[in-house]
Amino acid sequence: MLDPVLQFHDVGKTYGRGALTCTALSDVSLSLSPGETAAVMGPSGSGKTTLLNLAAGLDDPTAGQVTLLGNNLQTMTESSMAKLRRKSVGYLFQSLGLLEAATVVENIALALVLAGMAKEERLARIDELLTLGALTDKAHCLPSNLSGGQRQRTAALRALAHRPALLLLDEPTSCLDSHLAAELVEMVLSAGRLQQTAVLISTHDQRIVGHFDRRIYLEDGHVIAE
Repeated sequence: MLDPVLQFHDVGKTYGRGALTCTALSDVSLSLSPGETAAVMGPSGSGKTTLLNLAAGLDDPTAGQVTLLGNNLQTMTESSMAKLRRKSVGYLFQSLGLLEAATVVENIALALVLAGMAKEERLARIDELLTLGALTDKAHCLPSNLSGGQRQRTAALRALAHRPALLLLDEPTSCLDSHLAAELVEMVLSAGRLQQTAVLISTHDQRIVGHFDRRIYLEDGHVIAE
């Protein structure tokens, strides 16, 4: 049996102090194996984005332990965590985070440069990704000249580019119609299966959840069903 990519052990997260304390997550335990896919569902404010940020080491739990590829994230230095994230985590944020002054190729290349990929391998990987995302004819376009679906695919390809062990996606289909949503999810999951990437997505989108191996339901920071 393969070792888990990601593990949450009784994880809790609170913000604020005293009467202003807000509990985002409480006693959450889960595990994701290589190639496994899971959709985290729940109403706004249920803790979905907090869960993804903890998985990426962008935030620290106030209780429990988050383990990524056998590393306890709470015991790592900031520089060690940053290196692990650059090598092993892909994150598609709701805001996409595309560099507006950079072309599609340059946006995708950024992840590969940060991961330390050699130039020749980097160019071949970019060609492969452009084909996967049907963006070859948009390679040298700026994000402002792309459709919403093309922008979303560019950001997803950048998150996938360095073949991360863990891919996190925060509400990636919220602004897409059903056809584009299905297209994006199919692209991501197909690449993830080939790379044996564990995929964790937060979503409200009932149209796409059937594509995932598991569905995890959050309410008020608690896992209420799976």
